[in-house]
Amino acid sequence: MRFLIVLFVAVFIFGCASSPVRYTSEEIKDYPPEIQERIAKGEISLGMTKEQVRYAWGPPSSTRVLTPEKGKQREEWVYSSSLGILKSRLIFVDGKLTNIISSNDRKIVNEE
Repeated sequence: MRFLIVLFVAVFIFGCASSPVRYTSEEIKDYPPEIQERIAKGEISLGMTKEQVRYAWGPPSSTRVLTPEKGKQREEWVYSSSLGILKSRLIFVDGKLTNIISSNDRKIVNEE
């Protein structure tokens, strides 16, 4: 029982500590207004850069460089909960978000 209490407290503390300020208004001021608005709302959409996604959602839980296709660099970002449950998998091609596979309630705007 003591273990469960310690585990609960640890998850609560680390879960709350993982929400640092993701950006400043100065860092996003040169983006188009619609991108600034999405970042402020914590939303992502296809076509966003890795930097814009990081500002919107924070750092990913893990990243992996994928095999290039047709000479284009590919990278996978995974966002998961503190318990390691997969929530969102993002694929970037040449630094732009091209694919979103999500099993959570994060805000995603799929406009192309």
